Amino acid sequence: MSALAIPVHTPWWRSRGVRRFARHRLAIIGLVMITLLTFACIVGPYLLPYDSLYIDLRARFAPPLTGYHFLGTDPLGRDVAARLLEAGRISLLVGFFAMLLSTMIGTLIGVVAGYYRGAVGAGLMRVVDAFLSFPSIFLLLALAALLQPTPIMITIIIALTSWMEVARIVEAEVRSLRERDFVQASRMMGLSSAHIMFREILPNAIGPIIVAATLTVARAILLEAYVSFLGYGIQPPLPSWGNMLNGAQQYLSTAPWLAIIPGITITIAVTSFNFIGDGLRDALDVRSDHM
Repeated sequence: MSALAIPVHTPWWRSRGVRRFARHRLAIIGLVMITLLTFACIVGPYLLPYDSLYIDLRARFAPPLTGYHFLGTDPLGRDVAARLLEAGRISLLVGFFAMLLSTMIGTLIGVVAGYYRGAVGAGLMRVVDAFLSFPSIFLLLALAALLQPTPIMITIIIALTSWMEVARIVEAEVRSLRERDFVQASRMMGLSSAHIMFREILPNAIGPIIVAATLTVARAILLEAYVSFLGYGIQPPLPSWGNMLNGAQQYLSTAPWLAIIPGITITIAVTSFNFIGDGLRDALDVRSDHM
C-alpha cells in the first residue's frame, strides 16, 4: 500500500517572498533603520535626563556632545535629542495613520471602480483624475490653513490628499483580475458582488496595495514635515521634525546642528521606507518566480 502524500506547509519565514525580500540588501538596511528609529522614539525619551519641554537657559545653543546634551540644545535651552525623539513619535504616527486612512479610501474606490464597468467605474476614476489635477501640496496647504492644525487633523488632511495613487493602482489590478476563472466561478455560484470584490479579488491584489502603502508612509512623513516647516502643520510647543526645521532656519550660520539633525532624521526615515517598498515590490512580484 502506497503512503499517503501529506502536504507540507512552508512556514512564512521560509517562503519565497520572504527569501526574495531578504536578498534585497537595501530593503533589509531600510527595515533595520526604521526598526531602530521607531524603538529609539518609543524608548529613548525615558532614557534621557531631560524631557522635550525642559528649559536650561544656561545651556542655550550648546553644541552637540556638550555635557548631558549629546545632540546640543535649541535657542531656549531645550534638549535637541529629547525634542527629536518626541517629534519622531508624532511624525511617525502621523505618517503611519495617514497611510492607513489613505490606503483604506484608495482601496475602496479602486476595488469598486475596477470591478464595475460603465458609468460607475468611469465616474469614480474621473473623480480620481479630478483630485490628481490639483497639485496635492497646494491642496494640502489650503486645507491646513483653513482647519485647526492638530496632529489628528494633519493626519486626516494628508490622507485626503494621498489616496488617489492607491486608487489607481488598485483599480488597474482589479480590472486585470475580474475576468479570471475564479471570479467567473464565483459569479456562477451566485455570490454577491461585494463578496466577490472583497473576499475573492481583493486578497489577490494585496501585494501592490502593501507596496503602495509602504511608499505612502514615506510620502506622508515628507508632507507633514513640509507643512510644519511652512508653519501650517504641527504647532509648537508640540515638536515635529518639520517644525524643528522651521525653528532652525534663522540659526543656520550660528547653530547649524539645529537644522542638520532633524533633516538627517527625515532623510533616514523616508529613504528607509522607500527601500522597504522596493524590496516588497520585488518580493511580491509573482513574475519573478519564473525568471
